[in-house]
Amino acid sequence: MAQIKVYGVDERLNPMKEKISEVIHSCVVDAFQYPPDKRFHRFFPMRKEDFMFANGRSDAYTIIEVSMFEGRSVEAKKQFIQLLFQRIGEYAGIKPNDLEITIFETPKQNWGIRGMSADELQLNYKVNW
Repeated sequence: MAQIKVYGVDERLNPMKEKISEVIHSCVVDAFQYPPDKRFHRFFPMRKEDFMFANGRSDAYTIIEVSMFEGRSVEAKKQFIQLLFQRIGEYAGIKPNDLEITIFETPKQNWGIRGMSADELQLNYKVNW
């Protein structure tokens, strides 16, 4: 399970939401072997005056936060991050200096899904590898 939040300046983020979602999803599927039919993305376009960030970043500055079940290997998470930097640059034109990625891992028992604790779910994909 992965819930993904994307933050950016509204003028830059809004026209690219669909493309960014496609890129992120391709990275999740490739790096984490996530089922192609599962996509949970939320976009948070912000007015420039409400989105503070460090000097040296442009209006393309984007933050991607991934909340997911714990269990993926360090190698899988690193692959995911590298794929995001590569593909977001190629397909959305966001340079590595304008992209930050954070992965938050949580035990399955801390998630509630479909009326139960996620550790009780029968998933059709592998989490621990």
